[in-house]
Amino acid sequence: MKKIVSALFLLAFQTFAFAQEPAPYAQITNVLSRNTVSLSGDWNTLVDLYEEGFYNYRGKAKPLDQTMFMDQSFFADETRLVEYDFDHAPILKVPGDWNTQRADLYRYEGTIWYRKSFDWTRKEGKRYFLYFGAANYTSIVGLNRQLLGKHVGGFTPFDFEVTDVLKEGKNSLVVKVDNRRHTQDVPTTTFDWWNYGGITRDVCIIETPATFIRDYSLSLRKEAVPSDPKAAKKAERDVLKYGRTIEGWVRLDGAQASQTVTVEIPELNVRQQVTANAEGYAPFSFKAKVGLWSPESPKLYDVRISSGDDSVSDRIGFRTIEARGNELYLNGKKIFCRGVCIHEEKPYDAGGRSFSKEDARTLLGWVKELNGNFVRLAHYPHNETMIRTAEEMGIMVWSEIPVYWHIDWTNPETYANAENQLVENITRDRNRANIIIWSVSNETPLGDARLKFLSKLIDKAHEMDPTRLVSSAMEKTYIDRNTVTCNDPLAEKVDLMSFNEYVGWYDGDADKCDRVKWVFDIKKPVFISEFGGGALAGRHGDVKQRFTEENQEYLFQKQVVMFSKMEGLAGTTPWILKDFRSPKRFLTGIQDDYNRKGLISENGQKKKAFAVMQKWYEQLKKEYE
Repeated sequence: MKKIVSALFLLAFQTFAFAQEPAPYAQITNVLSRNTVSLSGDWNTLVDLYEEGFYNYRGKAKPLDQTMFMDQSFFADETRLVEYDFDHAPILKVPGDWNTQRADLYRYEGTIWYRKSFDWTRKEGKRYFLYFGAANYTSIVGLNRQLLGKHVGGFTPFDFEVTDVLKEGKNSLVVKVDNRRHTQDVPTTTFDWWNYGGITRDVCIIETPATFIRDYSLSLRKEAVPSDPKAAKKAERDVLKYGRTIEGWVRLDGAQASQTVTVEIPELNVRQQVTANAEGYAPFSFKAKVGLWSPESPKLYDVRISSGDDSVSDRIGFRTIEARGNELYLNGKKIFCRGVCIHEEKPYDAGGRSFSKEDARTLLGWVKELNGNFVRLAHYPHNETMIRTAEEMGIMVWSEIPVYWHIDWTNPETYANAENQLVENITRDRNRANIIIWSVSNETPLGDARLKFLSKLIDKAHEMDPTRLVSSAMEKTYIDRNTVTCNDPLAEKVDLMSFNEYVGWYDGDADKCDRVKWVFDIKKPVFISEFGGGALAGRHGDVKQRFTEENQEYLFQKQVVMFSKMEGLAGTTPWILKDFRSPKRFLTGIQDDYNRKGLISENGQKKKAFAVMQKWYEQLKKEYE
């Protein structure tokens, strides 16, 4: 079996004393359709502030048999010196962050050891993979006193093959999770959201045949739009007559990788068969008269892919997205992205990392109530349930990796980490029709090293997925006192002129919006990826009084008027849907560890600014639909 070893993984393990650690495999996609056994629920945990379970008192990594991966029990034999015992350790729920489950862990950053005991019965001819939806931030995984591997990054999935490690009967899974921040990390040491630690998404064991479908892709072929009107009309007629070209590939994993693959879309009467090559790769293409996915009609087709003893099912939509000059087109129709930014926090005051479909439906239901058709999922990949629920509800998505503020631009390991998170994000979600933008960064300072770093990420995103737009949340620049633009050299690389602007909050007061004029040298769709200001829900006062609902409402009213004069504006995502936790917010009695720029409070109370955006988006909805 071919093992795919990432440079990031090898670099990460160079400092460990463990011998012959197995490398991880490429990600298994669409886990929701697989035969799985859940390991979510109650896990025993030990808080290890000084990492006693991993390092000796001289700061060196211990041999494996002296670490907590051995899952020894003091109470099983009290004649031996064992200074921990998972069986009697406190419980934390998985999935879930540790910060909101226990008051003493509210601000904790460091290592917590997780242990899950479970029984297992093996089946002959099957392979098994241990899958984590995400764990923040650095995870080292051991099963039955054997080290499986390490994953770096808090928001993307990873898995390890455990076919030969699972035991008949009782098994012990131990995971060391460390959410401490470092200068070389992605994100780095400072960011404006809560650093929730823990195993924050589902954990399961995937069962597959000996040769199985690891990954696949289906999308509409990206076709150039003819500039000649007659040629364009002929192309439209050909689509009506012959349909559109769906293309993609399937990748098999196993000793018998060169076998027949069948792709079926029953509603379209499609049954396509191809044979994979020796490496298990099977490309295909075919014509079909498909109904296109859109916010107004979020059409999804049941798709079944089978090969040998394995099959996976998915619901996939087909659409086109393109930038023409300074306009944005979905399925050939000009659109305006009526959006809002969202952090991955639960809708109400219990807070913490969101992961359930109920949470997704509540958050996205507010977006629909806002008359929105788009969300920017900031500032990292959100859970797969959020993406799929948005797809079902007809909401387009901007998906982002956490290259945020100041990154170690010259460090090769930092770049490898960022690219790995981008690859894992695109790999998981490339079949979701509602994702129209991959974003590689947010508010990063100008410089040659940064430009090189981000340009490589943009090229990687385009290489992996030429069917979508790639962008970055850049920043505005003043030409003179009242003339503003975005002159980031990265604008030449991205598909959108997207940037954050806080005129009226960090930049003057709300009345300044009346004086500002926007000009752009590059003709690309303009996208305001952040704007807004803070207000404590229920705090009222004069329109000039900061942190009142009236001040936030007034600011949004001024912003909307300013936007109406902006040439090429194709989308806006105010910051942010709801108030969220941040350790950078100190104003007692107003902020109290919350960023208050939400249109909705942490308790679900809509602020006055919500109605301003709701009304404007209703007008835009009528104009564009």
